[in-house]
Amino acid sequence: MKAETKRRWKKNLKRDKYLLIMILPVIIYYLVFCYFPMTGLYMAFTNYRMGSGLAGIFNSEFVGLKWFRQFFGSVYAWRLVRNTFLLSFYSLIFGFPIPILFAVAVTQLRSKRLQKVVQVSTYLPYFISTVVVCGMINNFLSPSSGIINQLLNAVGIDSINFMSLPEWFRPIYVISGSWQSFGFNSIIFVAAIMGISPDLYEAMRMDGANKRQVIWHLVLPSIKPTIILLLIMTLGSMMSVGFEKVYLLYNTAVYETADVIQTYVYRQGIQSNNYSYASAVGLFNSVVNFTIVFAANKLSRKLTDTAIW
Repeated sequence: MKAETKRRWKKNLKRDKYLLIMILPVIIYYLVFCYFPMTGLYMAFTNYRMGSGLAGIFNSEFVGLKWFRQFFGSVYAWRLVRNTFLLSFYSLIFGFPIPILFAVAVTQLRSKRLQKVVQVSTYLPYFISTVVVCGMINNFLSPSSGIINQLLNAVGIDSINFMSLPEWFRPIYVISGSWQSFGFNSIIFVAAIMGISPDLYEAMRMDGANKRQVIWHLVLPSIKPTIILLLIMTLGSMMSVGFEKVYLLYNTAVYETADVIQTYVYRQGIQSNNYSYASAVGLFNSVVNFTIVFAANKLSRKLTDTAIW
């Protein structure tokens, strides 16, 4: 039996050797950058000191849940969790439906040339660097020379220092994020809609369905599995707000609404050299993300029979 299994393995390896070679860089990437760093999670349960190296992680004093208790007992814990959740929640509520609506709208255009122009023009912002986007936001919202404040002054409204007011950070973050990503995120929905059989469209037209009925009774039900799968995957990063953008936009004046778990981990780990404490906070964030995606997947399977696993 073992000889037969070994012979089958050799046969499969010989048959698929080129496919295995193609996927080898992907496997190496995930091993080096995703799985190997997970050994550092042990740091969250030790009193790691800078300079002790990789071996020092496992030789450091074991402190159990000390750093977790310190985090949950701090005055920043609730603010960090609240800000991280709300930024992700608002981005989901306002950012997730827009690509779907855009994909439906752009596929209903009669002119294929216009359809391509609209698609390409909305894809472009996604490829603009986050640093450039944040620079554009700061320039547009500048209290002295920003175009937004110039328009407000033109109608008799005093200039607003948007970047220094906590109540404006979340709208700025969500709106700019939706603008930058909705075109690119719509690609998969456009592909799903284009995969609908033309015979189904023809059958609905013969039944006298108008465009609204075609969208509601054919297009949306057809892409429902795609929507559910992407929603579950998005929920998996619910507590992982984009660090770069928040870091480039926030300042001490807006910490009340802008400070998130990722920026707090950066300040504690990189700036304050408190690696064990930062690892504990980051591990807590990852566990919450996993719990959310696991619960969402289970709920989706129960209600719709569509799930990732």
